[in-house]
Amino acid sequence: MNPKMPTFSNKKLYEMAFIHRSYLNETKEQLESNERLEFLGDSILSFIMSDHLYKTYPDFKEGVLTNLRSLLVNTKTLAKAAKQLDLGKHLKLSRGEEESKGRQNDTLLANSFEALIGALYLDQSIDAVYEFLKVTLFPLANEYVERREFKDPKSILQESVQAKKRHSPVYKVLNEEGPPHAKVFTMGVFVDEELMGQGVGKSKQEAEETAAKAALSHLQKRKS
Repeated sequence: MNPKMPTFSNKKLYEMAFIHRSYLNETKEQLESNERLEFLGDSILSFIMSDHLYKTYPDFKEGVLTNLRSLLVNTKTLAKAAKQLDLGKHLKLSRGEEESKGRQNDTLLANSFEALIGALYLDQSIDAVYEFLKVTLFPLANEYVERREFKDPKSILQESVQAKKRHSPVYKVLNEEGPPHAKVFTMGVFVDEELMGQGVGKSKQEAEETAAKAALSHLQKRKS
C-alpha cells in the first residue's frame, strides 16, 4: 500500500510546495516558488534521517551511517518516495517544463518532496514530519540495510580511487544543453586526467552518479 499525502491546515503553504519557478513566468498571480521550502525541507530531512539512523542502528559506525544517509536523501531515493505519493500530478509547471516531461523528472520530484517536508514542518511540527517519513523514507532505510547497500556509486568510486591514488576522482561538465528549465548535463569523472566514465542527467548530481557507475564498470573490466 502506498503512503498517503499529509493533511494541511494551511492550504496555501501546501500549494506552494509544488510551484516550480518556471510556472511563475506564465501566471499573473503573485506566487512564490517552492525553492525556499525546499531549502528548509532539505535541512530538516537531513536532521531527522540522522536522528533515525543513529537510534535505529546503534552498531553502525559513523562512516556507514553517513553513507546510508547519503543514499536515503539523494535524488534517486527522494524521487522514488515522491512517485509513491504521486507528487508529479500536483506540480505547477510552465508549458515548456510540462512538454519536457517535468512531472516525471527525478530532480523536480525530489525537490518537491523536500519542499513538502518544509511546508509540513511550518504547518504543523517536526513530529508531523517524523510521522510522514516513517511511512515514506524510513522503510527504504530498512531495504538498504537488508541488502547491505550502504554506499552510493560516487562513494564507492572515491574509496576505490583513494585506496590506490591517495586522491579523489574529479568530476567535470563535458556538455550542457537545453533551456534553463530543462537542462541536460553530461558529466565526466577523471582520475589522473584520464576520463574513466561519463553520464547524462537532468542535474549534475544525477549525471555524476551515472558517470561514477560507468567508471566502476570500467575499473572492474580492467581487473578481469
